Amino acid sequence: MDPIQFLLGLEPLGMKFGLENMRRICEALDHPERAFRSLIIAGTNGKGSVTAMLSASLHAAGRRAARYTSPHLTRLEERFVIGEADVSTGDLRDAAAKVQTAVARLLDTGVLGAPPTFFECTTAAAFVLFRQARIELAVLEVGLGGRLDATNVVTPIAAAITSIGLDHQALLGSTLAEIAREKAGVVKPGIPVVAGPLAPEAGAVVEEVCRQQGARLVRVGREVHVTPELDADGRTRVSIETARRRLTGIPLALAGRHQAYNAAVAVAVLDELVALGVAIEDPAVVSGLTAARWPARLERFRRDGCDVLLDAAHNPDGARALAAHLREIGWTDVTLLFGAMRDKDVRGMLGELLPLCGRIVCTTAPGARALEADAIAEAARDAGTPASVETVAAPEDALARACAGPGGRVVATGSIFLIGPLRGILR
Repeated sequence: MDPIQFLLGLEPLGMKFGLENMRRICEALDHPERAFRSLIIAGTNGKGSVTAMLSASLHAAGRRAARYTSPHLTRLEERFVIGEADVSTGDLRDAAAKVQTAVARLLDTGVLGAPPTFFECTTAAAFVLFRQARIELAVLEVGLGGRLDATNVVTPIAAAITSIGLDHQALLGSTLAEIAREKAGVVKPGIPVVAGPLAPEAGAVVEEVCRQQGARLVRVGREVHVTPELDADGRTRVSIETARRRLTGIPLALAGRHQAYNAAVAVAVLDELVALGVAIEDPAVVSGLTAARWPARLERFRRDGCDVLLDAAHNPDGARALAAHLREIGWTDVTLLFGAMRDKDVRGMLGELLPLCGRIVCTTAPGARALEADAIAEAARDAGTPASVETVAAPEDALARACAGPGGRVVATGSIFLIGPLRGILR
């Protein structure tokens, strides 16, 4: 079987928590995860943005850096970035072949009792790719949770927890404290940990775990000060002050006031690297913040005379940040194009967004986990929205319908599994 198809063929098996498989796979591959130093980034929202800013800054500083993120929008190669370029299909195929061979041997010998998951194998492929490229530093975005996530097999030199909100409750717990404990599982003994703004309940757990692990905690809003502002054209600028540097009025590449806090987390992590002997001057930090690429996060397109804003928000906190951005840029009475997964808090997301909508087009995102468009429409109507509610099952047709309506402004959101294909169409 083609090695990339081997990886993709594991997706239907779903996900599984635990590190034992990863440890065995890494051992069979002669521990590629030990060939470089790692930063691990956990959080409910913002972890991908922080990962992008960090890797861009490290690249600007002349460091041989890579990043691993998930999920991808349209191509598996997007998950693996070395420097600032996606890995080639050929390199990914070679790395996947090594993982495929190792997994087959482990299954044949009974070391693995069942096939590993898609995420475990893509994570192992990332480690192989990064070792092959002789990178110095890898920025690893946690897939889900932290404590038992496949990325957490590494021993990082620093960690970040960007935010903690209610998401994946069936797996991570039903309270902020329970979810915080899972995410704080990335904290290792003696490493520096940077946390973004956290609710008191979550912050108390992170502080407790850091004390237990002897890990020094740096909090945005305490040791790190951040001031966001929007300029005349709606672009976010940020001023950040840490113990090591003061940056003023930096225009962020990523849109939205919430990105100012993600930028502060990234800068604080970079400061910790400086303390560990990795030279990163202010110009490189600024370059990373102003040039980071993280598509489908408040990303704007033009189609058929209509402005379309794509955002990968997939939980109520993400929807709240999107709604705040829409208010700040004066987008009201918009057409909402919405699709989501069955395990998501659709009512919570719609509750944040409906006050800004004059019309809703509900669609069914690709994938077996998707919630049907009719069910989303029912949730929207149950919320008592004054907006008109339409149902168009196919995302491509739903986009055309949304753009054909009045107002000239469409906001598409609810799931990255919807936004990825839509972005492919819009591009």
